[in-house]
Amino acid sequence: MSASHERPTLAPSLYAYARDLRTAEPDAPLPRGGYALPETARAPAPRDVRRTYRETCTAVTEALAPLIADADTGRAAAEVPRALASTGVPDRTVFAAVAERPTPGGAVAEARARDLGRRLTREGTTTVTVAAGLGLLCRLGEPEDVPYLRVLGLLDGLAMAVVKTLTPLDRKSAAVVWLVHRARAAALRGLVDALAAGDEAAAHDLLPELPTAPRETGPEQARRIAEAVGLSELLRRRPDHSGHLAAALRLLTRMCSGRGYESEILAYDEAVDLCEAVAARAHELPPLLDHRALLVSLAVALHSGAAHLLPWPPGRRRAVIATLLAAVGEPGTPPDREGRRRADWIRRTVRQLREAAPSAPSGSPRLRIEVAVADPGDPDVVETRFLVNGRPLVPAAFGRGPGDPPERLLDSGVLRAGPEPREVRLAEAYCTEGCCGALYVTVRREGAHVVWDGWQRPCAPPGLPPLPDAHRFDAEAYDTEVARAEQDRSWTWPARRTARLISAGLRERPELLARWGLGRGWISTDFPAPDTTVVTFDGPPVTADGTPETEQPARQYLWRIPDDGTPPEQQAAAALRRLAEEDPRTYPEPSG
Repeated sequence: MSASHERPTLAPSLYAYARDLRTAEPDAPLPRGGYALPETARAPAPRDVRRTYRETCTAVTEALAPLIADADTGRAAAEVPRALASTGVPDRTVFAAVAERPTPGGAVAEARARDLGRRLTREGTTTVTVAAGLGLLCRLGEPEDVPYLRVLGLLDGLAMAVVKTLTPLDRKSAAVVWLVHRARAAALRGLVDALAAGDEAAAHDLLPELPTAPRETGPEQARRIAEAVGLSELLRRRPDHSGHLAAALRLLTRMCSGRGYESEILAYDEAVDLCEAVAARAHELPPLLDHRALLVSLAVALHSGAAHLLPWPPGRRRAVIATLLAAVGEPGTPPDREGRRRADWIRRTVRQLREAAPSAPSGSPRLRIEVAVADPGDPDVVETRFLVNGRPLVPAAFGRGPGDPPERLLDSGVLRAGPEPREVRLAEAYCTEGCCGALYVTVRREGAHVVWDGWQRPCAPPGLPPLPDAHRFDAEAYDTEVARAEQDRSWTWPARRTARLISAGLRERPELLARWGLGRGWISTDFPAPDTTVVTFDGPPVTADGTPETEQPARQYLWRIPDDGTPPEQQAAAALRRLAEEDPRTYPEPSG
């Protein structure tokens, strides 16, 4: 009987398997997630070898090194399955290990490694063998490899390795493969099927029908769609199609969203061109409230978000912002409360953007602190943004998530520079700090300067940009800016002001919760219902008669306070009086 790593050689190559499936039904819609792999494609389960990631990668590269150097690539390809089987490493790690391996030195060595990669991707019968070939082609591939890679990308289990290998060769093809596997919404399948079939005209016709509801299209999905349809070129080639213009604006704002693990707008090669094209035709958009809000959202991203960091020609970014704002117009007074809130946000944000003066050159770096509030029609976190000489700090130094909320950074006074150094968290990853990190800085006063240094990114993944150098701000200007930002209320709305006033009251009177044996939690507005203030606290549950069950574990309680239209000062005062008089766990409103 043959060894387990040899048996799959009796099966067709994975490339031939995928090619034959597609050839048999060229016009049929692709299954969601691509074609299932044949049963013989998966190597036996990896051995239980306890190794670090780096040790695992070393085991793979050491096993393959002599084969990559072998002048007889046919013989080397035949030995790769045996070499990989000896490591017990799964295909995903094999791809990463080979892709990270230094490129062989010299033209002959590169050509040999490239030939081996092609043999493995086109003739390999298992995912682990094909993954090794993809790893080699990740940096050594050439345009002639694109058709083979696109076919392999139709298979479930290889897609993301194929996407990484295709990206430097053909971003459009890489985007199509990504969408085949990741765009699972029913509303996107027609577009994806047209792209997979190479029917660009049909894909372009379907573009205006993309989902428009908030959160239906994530930041990376938006980028991949833009790449797959060649959106920047399409917009210039079809200037008469207003549906394409609206879709382009929507996809751009999605790419600028912070609801992702990376800044997708910075990964989009044609971002500057598309921003220019959208701005030039923004006045053609129908005057819908949704379009006005999208224009403002894009302007905010260009002003203080990651889009600011794109490779803009001198003066063009500010010119694009001005053009976008000029096209916004007056939103009027919508009949519904949600529409009125959105119209108020548009007016307020446009005014703030127009009043934001560019930083003048000076001997010391200039700090500007702003609070960014997302479109109420597409709610997101409220974040504190820092601009040093007009350049956003958090996207440049971290890029994994938004700045911390103003309640944490401004209301608490942690940015004030005192005699003792203070470590301050400026931003947290989109997921959590424990998963993908956070950005910290140490704030200290040094004579006539306030210094930001001691930068840290605990738990952050590799590959992030270098940490900033120390910033030495003029102390007087720094103190003035922090005081201004702490007193600024222009970005808030009634329910948020109520939350901030309750929070301030509990900081001054901690006994209001302590008397009930409760600990204070976060206090803010409800994410899906921004007109509702939420007060959270922790403590043991109570019995029906209000007696605390101290033997029971503590639980979190949420007390929701809908905005009743009275001034926030009155609502906050009423909430604090109630906390002084009654155990909040006994209120009819809280959920535990």
